[in-house]
Amino acid sequence: MLNELWTLVLENKWLLTVSLAMGGLGAWAVSRYAEKIDLLDRPNERSSHFTPTPKGGGIGILITFILGGIILGFSTSFLIPLMALSLVSLAGDKIDISPTVRLAVQFIAAFIVLYSLNNHESIALLGHLNNLMTSFSLFSLAAVFIVGTANFYNFMDGINGIAGLTGIVAFLLLALYGFGKGVFSEWVLLCLCLVMSCIGFLPFNFPHARVFMGDVGSVLLGFLFASVVLVTAESFMEFILLASFMFPFYADELVTMAERIKDGWSLTKPHRRHFYQVLANEAHIPHWKVSTGYALFQFLAGIIFWKAFEKGIFFFISALLAFSALFLLVNFKVKRRYRVLSLQRTDR
Repeated sequence: MLNELWTLVLENKWLLTVSLAMGGLGAWAVSRYAEKIDLLDRPNERSSHFTPTPKGGGIGILITFILGGIILGFSTSFLIPLMALSLVSLAGDKIDISPTVRLAVQFIAAFIVLYSLNNHESIALLGHLNNLMTSFSLFSLAAVFIVGTANFYNFMDGINGIAGLTGIVAFLLLALYGFGKGVFSEWVLLCLCLVMSCIGFLPFNFPHARVFMGDVGSVLLGFLFASVVLVTAESFMEFILLASFMFPFYADELVTMAERIKDGWSLTKPHRRHFYQVLANEAHIPHWKVSTGYALFQFLAGIIFWKAFEKGIFFFISALLAFSALFLLVNFKVKRRYRVLSLQRTDR
């Protein structure tokens, strides 16, 4: 399989090289000119950085997606909603846009993309729909998954390198899995383009941040990850497997949400209760170490889940439960040590 994949890479090396360049060029341009257009992330009491830093460096990833999507022949009904969503996200990097407006735009884009994908690629996971109500229900659940993943990715983009490294691992695993099962080559190549673009972006954000990815990059990557998962999965368990290629992000966000709901904290206010934030802020572990640890854990978990899935559902479920229990245990011990679980509820 690796030989065939390498042949595909060589046949499209110019596209992948352009993707690498776009990721870097976009980050460089924003890092240089952000101050002139007031595209800066100014720290507050919940930030994990201490100086105003340019944001929106993920614009190069958006350009990669547009160019790659056009060259690889993706439909305009798939490309345009994501372009519009990314531009709204870019505007959100500069001005305050209410969560209601953001969610409305994201759900509209999700439904359009789902309709486009089901027409052009046939989302096997949605199955053969028997009636309109079933169709609407399944599409609604798929839209929630896409929008939720986009926002999870955005919420988890809080320290240097974590979004870029996660993008590299997540889309590389999706590309390898998709190629192995014979998924449409344009989806495999799109994933590889995003890997290269994240690699190009990373030197400007890791280990020290000259620029942040911003909503324009993080929301797009989350949205695309969920879309590829839906296109690739042919069963519910395979859907869970592919989603688990981003296990640390889902685990951290879901556990943190559960903790905040339990403690009566507002889910709409900024906070620093994510596990990665506690490691970076309260434990004072350098950002690059936390981000690298998350990426290594993500890659290891993804490979183990993949191999367990091939052995059978029992092994796969066992692996999921084991990694989930491990994350819960470490999360609880670290937060208890730094008294995060007993903080005053200041953001209700």
